[in-house]
Amino acid sequence: MGALQPPDQASPEAPAASAAAPLYARRQAVYPKVVRGRVRRAKWLILALCLLLYYAVPLIRWDRGPDMPSQAVLVDMQAGRFFLFWIEIWPQEVYYLTGLLVLGAVGLFAATSLFGRVWCGFTCPQTVWTDLFMLVERRIQGDRNARMRLDLKPWTREWVVKKALTHAVWLGIAAATGGAWIMYFNDALEMTPRFFTGQASLEVYFFFALFTATTYLLAGWAREQVCTYMCPWPRFQAAMLDENSLVVTYRAWRGEPRGKAKAADVGDCVDCRACVNVCPTGIDIRDGQQMECIGCGLCIDACDDVMTKLQRPRGLVAFETLANLAASEAAAGSLPPGSGRRACGMQARRAPRFLRPRTLVYAAALALVVAAMAGAWLLRQTTSLAVIRDRAPIFVRLSDGGIRNAYMLKLGDKTPGVEAYRLVLDAPAGLQLIVLDAEADPAGAPVLTTRPDGITQWRALVTAPAGLRLPESLPVTFRLVDAQGRVAVSTGSAFLGPKP
Repeated sequence: MGALQPPDQASPEAPAASAAAPLYARRQAVYPKVVRGRVRRAKWLILALCLLLYYAVPLIRWDRGPDMPSQAVLVDMQAGRFFLFWIEIWPQEVYYLTGLLVLGAVGLFAATSLFGRVWCGFTCPQTVWTDLFMLVERRIQGDRNARMRLDLKPWTREWVVKKALTHAVWLGIAAATGGAWIMYFNDALEMTPRFFTGQASLEVYFFFALFTATTYLLAGWAREQVCTYMCPWPRFQAAMLDENSLVVTYRAWRGEPRGKAKAADVGDCVDCRACVNVCPTGIDIRDGQQMECIGCGLCIDACDDVMTKLQRPRGLVAFETLANLAASEAAAGSLPPGSGRRACGMQARRAPRFLRPRTLVYAAALALVVAAMAGAWLLRQTTSLAVIRDRAPIFVRLSDGGIRNAYMLKLGDKTPGVEAYRLVLDAPAGLQLIVLDAEADPAGAPVLTTRPDGITQWRALVTAPAGLRLPESLPVTFRLVDAQGRVAVSTGSAFLGPKP
C-alpha cells in the first residue's frame, strides 16, 4: 500500500476533474419523433377520453329540484357542498373525500405493482397535455428532423410564423384548460357569460390565469423535466414493483450483441436508435430500468416497426416482467444469436403472475376501503341536530327563583323535502322546554320544520322551576321524533345551575 499524501501533495488531476463537472447543466432539448402502432393508438384513445371527460363533465346537467344547482359535478364553495350526480357531500362529511383519496392511492399502488408506470405513461395529466401540445407542435413545425432544423435557423420569417402559431395554439389550449377548471367550482352555464363580460369575481379570474399559466409552462416548456425533476412519484414507485410487474423492457438476451442487419453473429438490435428518437423523455430503454422512463411504450411501436421492415420477429422491446427476462436470458445465454436463441428464450417465458402476496394485500386494502365507505354511506344520517348551550351567562335566575338555560339548535336536513319533527327533552321531571317561534303539537311539544338541503336555527329555553333540587351540572338529551314516533336523531348537552 502506498503512503497517504497530504492535501497539498494530492494529485493535480483531482481538482481539474471536479472543476470539469458543473453543478448545473443546460437542458438538452428532446425532439420526440412521430410513431405509429398499437401502443400509440391506445394512447390516442386514452388521451381523447381523458380530455373529453375533463372538458365535458362541467356541462352535464342534473336536476336536483328548485333552488338547487343543476350541474352534475360541482364543488359549491358558497353553499359548502360537493355535488356528484345524486350524491351530495357536506363539509362535515369530508371523510368521504378522504376515503376517495385513499382509494385512489391504493389503486395506483396496485396498478403500478401489476403494470408498472401505467399511470404515468397513459393517464397522468402531465402526459396527456404534453402529448396534446407535442401533437400541435408536430402539425405546425413538422416531425423530429424538421423541428431540429428549425431551432438551428436564425430568426427568419418562417421561424417567427411557426413559433408564434405554435405558442398561440398552446395558449388557446391552456386557456380552455383553465376555463374548464373554474367551471368545476361554478355553474358552467351561468359562469360562462359572466366570465366573458367581466362580471365574474376576482378569484375566478385569478384561478383561470393560474391554471392557464401552469398548463402552458408545464406542458409546453417543462415537459419531461416535470417527470424527471418535479414529480415525486418516480422516486418511490420502484417500491411497488417486483420481478413480476409488467414494465417496458429491452430483451437484451435477444438484441445483443448489436450490429448491422446483415452482419453475422449479432443480435436483432441494429442500433438504429428508433426507440430513443420516439421517447418523450429522451432516454435509451436499452440501458435498463430508469427513473426517467414513464412507461408509455412508444419505443415498443418504434422497434416493432424496424423489426417488421427487417423481417424479424417483433417484441425486441416489449412489456415484460423481470422474472421472464432473467429466465429467457438463462435459457438462451449459451446459444449463438439467431432463431434458435429467440425460440429458446421465448419458450422460457411464463405468464405474468397477477395474484401474488403484494397484489393480494393491495386488493384487500381496496376492498376494506370500499366496504368502509359503503357502510358509512348506508348508515349516513340525513338529519342532524347540533345543540350549542349559551356560555355567557351560564344560567339565568328568574324573578320567581327558577333557573333557565338557553340553547341554540341547528337542525340540518340533507334531503330535498321538508320534514317536521317533535322536539322532546329527555331530562328529570319538572324541566320545561320552550322553543321560540316554533309551533306546538296537540300535546304541547314544540314542532321543528327543516329547510330542504339546508340548516335551520332555533332558540330553545329550558327552565327549572323554583324549589326543584338539581345538581350543578345535569345531563340532558334533545331528541327529534318523526311522525311515526321514531327517534330520528338525539344530541346530548347539559343543564347548568348554581351549586346546591
